[in-house]
Amino acid sequence: MLTKRQTIRKYIRFYGSVQAVGFRYYAKKAADLYGATGWVQNEYDGSVSMEIQGTQQQIDDVIDGIQRGTYIRIDYMDEKPLTVIPDERGFRVKYY
Repeated sequence: MLTKRQTIRKYIRFYGSVQAVGFRYYAKKAADLYGATGWVQNEYDGSVSMEIQGTQQQIDDVIDGIQRGTYIRIDYMDEKPLTVIPDERGFRVKYY
């Protein structure tokens, strides 16, 4: 059973109006604000992928922060759990 303070890592693929709308900027800003680590990048098919690590609350807060972007519209997300990366520091934007 997952505890509130347990660190987890997820791969999330976002679909909708998620490119050319500041998605990665909002993701980095929110991750830094809430203390989550990982990365975010645009994909060639118009989606955005992210690996994010933190508590479930931190991850939820980051996603909420992204959705506050003016033109961002997340239609749906695919998620899968990943293995936690010990000692990961920071959140970054990855480029192709």
